Amino acid sequence: MDTLRVGLAQLPSVPGDVAGNARIAAEAVTRAAAEGARLILFPELSLTGYDLDLFPDPALGVTADDARLDPVREAARSAGATAVVGGAYRHSPTGTWIASLAALPDGTLLPHGKRHLHGRERDIFDPAPPGPLLEVDGWIVALAICYDAGVPSHAEEAARRGAEVYAASVLYDNPRRFDVHLAARAMDHRMYAVAANYPGGPGAGLGAGWESCGGSGAWHPDGSRLSDAGTAPGLVLVGLDRADLTALRAGDADAGFPRGAA
Repeated sequence: MDTLRVGLAQLPSVPGDVAGNARIAAEAVTRAAAEGARLILFPELSLTGYDLDLFPDPALGVTADDARLDPVREAARSAGATAVVGGAYRHSPTGTWIASLAALPDGTLLPHGKRHLHGRERDIFDPAPPGPLLEVDGWIVALAICYDAGVPSHAEEAARRGAEVYAASVLYDNPRRFDVHLAARAMDHRMYAVAANYPGGPGAGLGAGWESCGGSGAWHPDGSRLSDAGTAPGLVLVGLDRADLTALRAGDADAGFPRGAA
């Protein structure tokens, strides 16, 4: 496809309610797909809300066949789209990742774990190995989870593996840091970057001491912002143009700066 339409769900979560948040996500997937979105992205830990005090409760962990996620799976399958929700994924009997869970058009659920944990996350979750790339309507998509996007080598590896879109599920509280990180990942590797953050203000489903800056949106491969959701809850849709990506990459190659080079 020459254009990939992406939906960014800047929505609050109900703390600890995996089944309820999955139903809300499924409704958003259906709405976004009806407007042409082929990839729909949700914030970090969108199935529970980002409140690390909740995670002594093992019921918050999910697996790929968890029935609570059936609404998301069915919405993605019905729409022929890929939906990426955030949850605590039990990758082994004793280990859990912060994960992006990609519900694919064939009805399967593909987990991708957070590689670069931040702060208290390190006491609760395991760092994940490199995850799979997705193919969405012929576009190669790499997933990232919050602090992954703040580590330049994460995006560099994705670019070397062929990624054209860097899709981040995040909780950012500082708009400047948010913009710099995602703009740099896009510009440095001539990828589009897209990110879904929580809405700003109270009631977003965040733990004590956290407040999102909102700003879900997309960044062009030249580093400029394509869209900004502001701080209100909502669903943002943006189109990514392959012609722009191809032209920038060709120009870099002609100048002797191949994608992924230091």
